[in-house]
Amino acid sequence: MTLSNAELYRLKSDARRGLLENDLILRRFFERHGTQLSAEDGKVLSQLLALEDNDLMDLLIGRKDSVSALEKELQTDSFKALLQRLREK
Repeated sequence: MTLSNAELYRLKSDARRGLLENDLILRRFFERHGTQLSAEDGKVLSQLLALEDNDLMDLLIGRKDSVSALEKELQTDSFKALLQRLREK
């Protein structure tokens, strides 16, 4: 099941970040995948968007594959798959 328009809007609002680089990556992601996001994708994105800007940036650009705040969650297949889509060029 895909996210409702309201859920997608909330995620896009939460995606507005203090670092321009994060904004650009997240905007590109939503343009490509926004209409296809599942409820599980929304849950994963919410957890990622709760991170500090620098931790999120490290994950998005692949500088790190894990951060202490989400160390356990990042080992799940749903996190790995979403992170892979976020890292697409």
